[in-house]
Amino acid sequence: QVQLVESGGGLVQAGSSLRLSCAASGGSFSAHDMGWFRQAPGQEREFVAAIRWTGGTTAYADSVKGRFTISRDNGKTAYLQMNNLERADTAVYYCAARRGVYTAGVARSGTEYNYWGQGTQVTVSS
Repeated sequence: QVQLVESGGGLVQAGSSLRLSCAASGGSFSAHDMGWFRQAPGQEREFVAAIRWTGGTTAYADSVKGRFTISRDNGKTAYLQMNNLERADTAVYYCAARRGVYTAGVARSGTEYNYWGQGTQVTVSS
């Protein structure tokens, strides 16, 4: 059983940067693909970025490509570096994990992930 805890959210101005962290515990983090999703008020949860358990493959939503970077370290933390933030990036951001060793490709659907964090709020003001 993997537990995920996000941190790093906050209130920032448009054009600023934030780095979100997702700390994992209780499982074999190195064998899990990690994903970031977000949900704005009144909207569906949407895919933001994902990284394979090997760290060698990443994927991004078109809306964040070139501004956001997903990464993971050798410990138990995944990151989402968010640069040049826009008001449209305002949402609750969730990290998610799925056991990736016996899967192929990067998972973009939330239904493919087994574990979720509680979310961290990111608010971007103009």
